[in-house]
Amino acid sequence: MIKIYTSPSCSSCRKVKKYFQQYKIPFIEKNILTTPLYREDIYKMLMNSESGFEDIISTRSNVFKELNVDLGKMKTNELVEFIVNNPSVLKRPIIVTDSEIQVGYNDDDIELFLPPELRDIECQDCVPPKDCDYRNNIKILNKRV
Repeated sequence: MIKIYTSPSCSSCRKVKKYFQQYKIPFIEKNILTTPLYREDIYKMLMNSESGFEDIISTRSNVFKELNVDLGKMKTNELVEFIVNNPSVLKRPIIVTDSEIQVGYNDDDIELFLPPELRDIECQDCVPPKDCDYRNNIKILNKRV
């Protein structure tokens, strides 16, 4: 199941939710400001990330600046606890599956979350097929369902 970690004022979060709703991709939304984060949430993000904490923490967040946190001096469990207690330091949105993570909204990268049967569609009407508008294909498919 896809989990999206969001906050209400985040425009990229709204884009991600709209995209998933448009393509009928089921997801669980977790508002990081109103729903408690658990250590397991953070560890799942870290397991799927390439650069660990650098991928998920916003060093520009107010909390990060106010508390003058030195990431280099903190142990992993201390950083996880810091995030659990200060969730606003997370970048947003963060999209997590069992094996993937995406931080932020990117038109090209978000297609990774489409089911394989939608990713592989080729339009029969376009010549050559590689010039076909992918999103139009999905809209056609959704109308048939």
